Order: sequence, then C-alpha cells, then structure tokens
Amino acid sequence: MPVGTSPAALNLAAHLEPAQLELARDRIRVEFPQDVLDRVRRCREFVLEISASGRAIYGVTTGFGPLVEFEGRADGAAQSDNTILHHIVGHGELLPPAIARAAVLARLFSLSQGRSGVSEQVVASLTAMLDTDFAPAVPRLGSVGASGDLQPLAYVAHALRGNGNAFFQGRLTTAGEALARSGLTRLVLDGRDALALVNGISVTAAALGLAVAQAVRARSTAELLSALLTDVLGCGTEFTSVGLLAAFGHPDVAETGASIRSWLEGSRPSGERPLQEPYSIRCTPQLIGAAGTSVRHADEVVRRDLNGVSDNPLFFPETGEVVHGGNFFGQPSAFAADQLNVALVQLGNLAERQLDLLVDPHRTNGLPPMLSPLPGQHHALQGVQIGATATVAAMRRAAAPASVQSLPTNLHNQDVVPFGTQAAFTALDQAKLLRYLHAALAVGLRQAVHVGARPPRAPRLAAVFDRIAEQVPPIVEDRPLDTTLARVADLLDTVASEVEGRR
Repeated sequence: MPVGTSPAALNLAAHLEPAQLELARDRIRVEFPQDVLDRVRRCREFVLEISASGRAIYGVTTGFGPLVEFEGRADGAAQSDNTILHHIVGHGELLPPAIARAAVLARLFSLSQGRSGVSEQVVASLTAMLDTDFAPAVPRLGSVGASGDLQPLAYVAHALRGNGNAFFQGRLTTAGEALARSGLTRLVLDGRDALALVNGISVTAAALGLAVAQAVRARSTAELLSALLTDVLGCGTEFTSVGLLAAFGHPDVAETGASIRSWLEGSRPSGERPLQEPYSIRCTPQLIGAAGTSVRHADEVVRRDLNGVSDNPLFFPETGEVVHGGNFFGQPSAFAADQLNVALVQLGNLAERQLDLLVDPHRTNGLPPMLSPLPGQHHALQGVQIGATATVAAMRRAAAPASVQSLPTNLHNQDVVPFGTQAAFTALDQAKLLRYLHAALAVGLRQAVHVGARPPRAPRLAAVFDRIAEQVPPIVEDRPLDTTLARVADLLDTVASEVEGRR
C-alpha cells in the first residue's frame, strides 16, 4: 500500500461480496457493529455453559473425525493444540498472500455470525491481522473440502500462533518474525477456538470468490475484444440483432449482444467481408453469454458460501440447541467452480481462435501474415500466438472436474468428499490464464491497425484502442513482449472494472 494511504474499510454488518475479497490483498480495516460482537460473546458463553454441563460436544469433549468415540483432552488449550498440529501436513506451492488473506476475511465473516462459539479474542486477532501486511504461509495441497478446509486453515492458525512461516510485505519469513514486524501478538486458543477456525470452507469460498471477481471482468473483456475485432475488420453486425438474440431465448446471450452493440455504436461495416463471418465472430453473443450464465451461477453460489456459516457443530443460544451436521461440506462451491472452470476454458478457446483469425492473411482481407510489417525479417505476433496455443492447451488439460473425484478417507468417516478446494483453485488458475489470452488478442488488434487494418470507427472502441496503443508501441522490429502483455492484461482489467461499474 502506498505511503500515506489509509486501509480500505469493510463493515461486517453487511453482506460480503466476492469482489470485496480482492480488498484483502492490501491492508483492510474490518469494522464490527456492537450487535455482531454481542452475538459472538453470547454464543461463546453458551458453549462454555454446555461444556461445563458434561454434555458431549464434537471436538470440545471428543476426539476428531472417526476418533469422535474417544474422549478429547480435558484441557481446552491442549485440545486446541491437537486440532491444529495434526493438520500441519500440507505441501505444494504456497498460496499467494492475497489468497491466504482473502481466506482469513472469509473465515472472519463466518465466525462473526455467532454460531461457532469462538472467543472474541479470535475475532479480534483475525481483524487485527487484516489491518497489517501479514499473511499466513499456506500450502496449496491438503484439503479435500469435506470437513471444511482443515489443513489450509490449520496453517492460518499455526502462523497466527507464531509457528511455521508467514509473509510480511510479500516476503516469506518465520511466522514469529512476521508477527513482530506487523505489531501483532501471538494468537492464544482455548475451548472450541481452534476447531471453529479450521472447520469451514473459507479457503474454498475465498478462491472461488476471487475467481468469480476475475471472471466477471473476463466476460466484459471478451465482449469488448469481440467488438473491437468486428470493427477493425469491418465486419457486419447483424449477428448482434436484438430480434435474433431475443428469439434464441437466453437472457445472458441477449445481454452480451447488447454489450457488443453498445461498443459498436457509430461503426459501419466495410462491405468487404463475407455474408457470414466465422463462428469466432458470428457466435460471440451465444458463447460469451453462455459463459456469463455460468459466471452468474458461480457468483450466486459463492455469495451464499461467504455469507453463510460453515462449521460443525453449530450453536443456537436462543433455543439452547447444539446441532451436529455437515455445514462444512463444500459441494455447492465444488459444482459451481467446475462449471466456471469450463466456461473460462471456452472463453480461452474463443480468444485463441480470434487471434488465429487475425494473424491469418487469408481471413483478414490481406493483412500480412503474423501481422508482420516485414514478413520473414520480423515475426511480430508469431511468438505471441504460440504462447496463446500453449496457454489454451494448459487450460484444457486442467478442465477435468474435481467435484466428481470423490475418494473415501478418514477411516471412512469422510466416505464421500467434494474436492471443492481444488475445484476453486483451478477456476482461479484458469481466470488468470485467460488474462494472458485476452492480452495477446488485444496486442494483435493493436498491431493489425499498424499494418493496415482500419482504426476502430466506434467512438467507445476508439477510446479504448488508444489506451491500448499507449501501452503497446507498434511492432516494427521483433522485441520481447512479455512485460507488454502483462501491462495490457492489467489495462483490460481496469477497463472491464469501469464497464462493470456502469452496469
């Protein structure tokens, strides 16, 4: 965060939105109304009362998982130790700090509902962490998303207790050092605190929420680039007809058609294109609109996850109930993430095919091959297209659904599992890969105009094209384009956010 800027503020009395998870990449000040703190305190007191009565409560008076038939440790602090320590077995690459911090925000929101019985100290500790540059070091592999994200959330708690590793200002160090440099005190857990921290799908919800936020931008970007391609090539716009798309019967398809029409307002066809364009132009409302349906569904699901309570058991002080069940089972998010994954891959297929069309002189009314000003001496988009092909292949290979890969584990206590965590991580990976493909297409469109395609005629498209051109000087001679692609990907996200803000 730049010096002198204040952290974003977030009031947990309101609903948590997927896009708000992105705020957690930087310091964020979470504010609690008094009634939120009151219900957290009331639930904690209720759990202490029930525990003292001798009533069996899973994870408080018992062992964990299939060891529920055995008594747990009598000391609450020791029971918390066991909860965390036997899950510190994760491996693989570490989650980026932004994802780990988003998971903390999601877990904080669930715990603040006052159904988990955590102490106010836990809520205060997570809140304080988010207002610093601290991030837990969390391995990617270890969760099956069935009894919550036990292992990744255990690493969150482990780091907040000063154990293992953590990030401070993006640099990996020991958790103890990161806490000290952040001005945080070590988290002390007792009673049900540890189990409440780990026994939910907050890592899954955070990853899926971040994927949805990027996917919303990706849909807008796909609409923009499809319109820009149409304008630059001088294509007819009949494929966006209001009546045509209304007759198809899919509202999201009609919405995409309306978006493309809006971008193209003020443009006129060149009259030099065929009666019917390739599907990568003509069918863009149907493809992008269908992807939008999947994005909207994932958005609805993850909003429910973020604003619900994932834990077991749940406590209801107002009725005196302790209810054991399966609110840690991430099946809804697993299905939604897999569906989103497939939609993102198809958007990737579209962008790659649009780029292929653009570099092919046989389909662009004679633009030079690879959009090179001197074919053979310089190669312009040739490397970019190969990179796009590799990226699409990677996306396709990762498109296998995780939500049907159930494997029994945990002495068959977890005899069916959703793998929502892996599904959500993959969806987020796909959303990031799609940014590269959209950037590649944007660079191609900018270069096409340089080598002879017409500048966009539509005023809105011309304005965006000028912003792209500022980031991408014409490719006169071959040069590295990797940092250029990264800058353009960021620019497209900015433009898409502006568009979404007006919708």
